[in-house]
Amino acid sequence: MAPSRSVADSTPPSTTSEVVENDFQPFFVLHKASSRRKDRKPTAQGKLWKRNELSSSFPQGAKKLGGRMTEECDHHLFQQLQIEAFDIVWAKIESTIKDVLRDLNAIVFNDIQKWVLECFNATKLLGEPTIAEATRSFPTLNNTTPGQMFTAFVSTRNIEFVDDILTFEELGHFLKSHGCHVAKLSSLEFSSKNGIAGCLKALLQEFLGCAIDSADISILASWYREQVNYNKPLLLIVNDLERCCGSVLTDFILMLSEWVVKVPIIFIFGVATTVDASRNILPSHALERLCPSRFMLGTPVERMDAIVEAVLLKHCTTFSIGYKVAVFLRNYFINQDGTVTSFIRALKVACLLHFSMEPLSVIHGQTLTEDQKEGKSALSPETLLKYIDELPLCARNQTVDHLTQKSMSEGLSELVTVQKLWSTAVLCLYEAGKYSRVRLLDLFCEALSQDLYLSRVSDCHVGDEKDRDLSSTNDPRQQYSIMKSGGIIGKIVCKVRDIPTGMLYQLIESWEKLTADVSEIHEKLKILQSSVRCEDGKSSRKSSKDNSKRYPVNIDKDARMLNLQAIAFLDYLLKNFLKPVEGMPFHEIFCFKNVEKLQLVLIGDPRRRIQVDLLEFHKILRCSCCSKSGNALLPSRHDSSIMYSLAQEHGDLINLHDWFQSFRTIVIQHKNKRKQNSKQSPSSKKRKDINGSADQNEASIQARFCRAVTELQITGLVRMPSKRRPDFAQRVAFGL
Repeated sequence: MAPSRSVADSTPPSTTSEVVENDFQPFFVLHKASSRRKDRKPTAQGKLWKRNELSSSFPQGAKKLGGRMTEECDHHLFQQLQIEAFDIVWAKIESTIKDVLRDLNAIVFNDIQKWVLECFNATKLLGEPTIAEATRSFPTLNNTTPGQMFTAFVSTRNIEFVDDILTFEELGHFLKSHGCHVAKLSSLEFSSKNGIAGCLKALLQEFLGCAIDSADISILASWYREQVNYNKPLLLIVNDLERCCGSVLTDFILMLSEWVVKVPIIFIFGVATTVDASRNILPSHALERLCPSRFMLGTPVERMDAIVEAVLLKHCTTFSIGYKVAVFLRNYFINQDGTVTSFIRALKVACLLHFSMEPLSVIHGQTLTEDQKEGKSALSPETLLKYIDELPLCARNQTVDHLTQKSMSEGLSELVTVQKLWSTAVLCLYEAGKYSRVRLLDLFCEALSQDLYLSRVSDCHVGDEKDRDLSSTNDPRQQYSIMKSGGIIGKIVCKVRDIPTGMLYQLIESWEKLTADVSEIHEKLKILQSSVRCEDGKSSRKSSKDNSKRYPVNIDKDARMLNLQAIAFLDYLLKNFLKPVEGMPFHEIFCFKNVEKLQLVLIGDPRRRIQVDLLEFHKILRCSCCSKSGNALLPSRHDSSIMYSLAQEHGDLINLHDWFQSFRTIVIQHKNKRKQNSKQSPSSKKRKDINGSADQNEASIQARFCRAVTELQITGLVRMPSKRRPDFAQRVAFGL
């Protein structure tokens, strides 16, 4: 303990507070002392020399340790900033998605709410039961019993009910806000295991707000008879009709139809396939008790287009994706049965990967928050440069050292402007594509393609296209480069060429709304509007001059000229503004394009992941013994890792005897080393019995070998020996 006290006394006062707080001095001293144990001198002069050497060498070690701790603190701070930036950006994206879906369903929700009021007023015409009748434990008998129950079949047109869960939750909140008693039951409640009693208990718990032990419908009738609850409709929402047990649902409907006077419940069923699906589930005598109405929600493709428009186009500077990522997400959406939930989850994973891989994305969340407070557009260059200096050292070295602030300001300003022009051009194309039923997700992928953009640029006319006047393009034989392009954009252009004049006027009006805030595009659109007004004035003068005469040839010619001018406008947008973001500098700040990483997370390659973990486990465990040894096999490694590393030396077939002998040789290395250490020890006679009892025998080695082979078989890397070749195991996975 003497060296420890001497070093502690000689510690300089300049030691960092972190070193003192975490008390790293004893560990540092013990490590240095153990390396020089054989040079220790028993004399007092030797001890004094040892103290002086350690005390003189400690400030350098403390300085290195302090620098290492500073780097670790910077790295930890950087990770915290990444998480905060992701939370801010994704919270904005998630709120935007919820608002979009709510707006899409608003019209249908309003129609359902009006229908509920009409049904509730109709139930009042059956008469109000007296207090004595309402408190009886049996239904009221009159001419209307058994009565019909008003039922709404809401068609969601989804293959999977995952998207319907959020839709019916929003519907329940919407109807509750309009003064309705709402109970939401899942299809699992209407199972044969729960029976009719389980359905009633769940229904009572939803309306009364507490658990009820007895399944008695009269409890609900007494609760509804109270003055606070009576003047409000009773609604029961079941999100998936097709998943309900038909017999249980039939008994439930028949029972409630007998209590329709006391408990006028209105059904709302979610139907995923067709509105006639109830005929396949319910018998005829149960369908007779229902008075059906039908409502249709938007298709998953329509919801997807609305999300893409709001998140990836109108808020493109919040978060964006590259061409390959967009194509992968589109295919992922199609392969996952068109569920919007799967697309949103994949988009969230892409956003998380972007903020974990790109250092500059850290300041994205901070700038977005400040710009929203000041009313600026997202990601303004001024706010972005303000937070550049606040980056930790590990990120600041990768950004500011390579680019000056002036060039960053110019590049970011140009990036924001180009992205806004690009998104406006895509939205204008989408408005024209609605007449040919073009999906925005497909158009979005095509607009992001860098190869298609370069091919369009190579087909451009010679000259400055920006200064070309749209009114001079009246030659019908003139072919624009946009008319030569194929794909979805070519399909849109062909539709605009043949669109009627009335629809063309509506299209120009929609373009005017989209380009109102973009002066570069709006100025060109004004030229098109002036030519349209001019042609409209000419046609009105011709018709007022002689109503009896017709000019079909001139009218067709004028209409075709208008269509060509609209095509010229689209051609102008394509050549000048439809430049993908991946070709711009600084797009890495908010654009994610690592599709391989995203594909690995969403789809995964479990067999390859298992192989990598077995062969490179030291990168995960970070143990010093295995990381220093490199590719050498040590007995401290896990048995499965040793076995699979040895299997790499064999071909398709692995000889079990050779495999076992190799494994045994590695494991026994630990035994031999322990024996050598015990011989060198002065108290070897005392420790001989302890070491002998701890040594592994042959049976334990064979047991470890069999367990490791079984683990490799379970993971699908090795196939067990067959009866024909009992001495050989077969490798299943090869290569990484």
